[in-house]
Amino acid sequence: MRRALEILALLEAQLKEMSPNLDSISEYRRKVALYSDRVDDLNHITQQRDDIKKRYDEWRKRRLDEFMAGFNTISLKLKEVYQMITLGGDAELELVDSLDPFCEGVVFNAGPPKKSWKNIANLSGGEKTLSSLALVFTLHYYKPTPLYVMDEIDAALDRTKDAQFIIISLRNNMFELADRLVGIYKLTTALRALQSIPGVLWV
Repeated sequence: MRRALEILALLEAQLKEMSPNLDSISEYRRKVALYSDRVDDLNHITQQRDDIKKRYDEWRKRRLDEFMAGFNTISLKLKEVYQMITLGGDAELELVDSLDPFCEGVVFNAGPPKKSWKNIANLSGGEKTLSSLALVFTLHYYKPTPLYVMDEIDAALDRTKDAQFIIISLRNNMFELADRLVGIYKLTTALRALQSIPGVLWV
């Protein structure tokens, strides 16, 4: 007991000699408040990030859904149009990467009548022209456009009957085969158009 009293007296004496830094308590409280503010900021920013990511994912899904709906419609119509233009051929659009259609793009394959399937790049000039026209007409079916300008699309085509074209051409034999011609030429201050109808020529 006596020993314990001596230790207690010694500790009390040491405590009186100590001079604690009371400013540390204020500093601690300041740090705690700063920490709480930072936590609130983090939570706010995290919520903003989650909201933006959610909208981004929704937009990505909407883009994919709309693209695939259009792609499927165009693919089906392309078969129909190509068969009509080529009198029996077949064509298809194929996604290079079906999991991410925006990554690698689309491949256009066609099988002209009585010929094997080929990528459009491996078709002849005339076959490429007909394939391209089929795609243009298909896109017009999906989303009509009021005006199409086709420059020299007849260059690779063989002569044919029972077809109608509005063509920009520089070939004399195309002029000779045309039912009607429209020529545009430039004067010093203006442009003039010259139109030719069978048996009639007027400006």
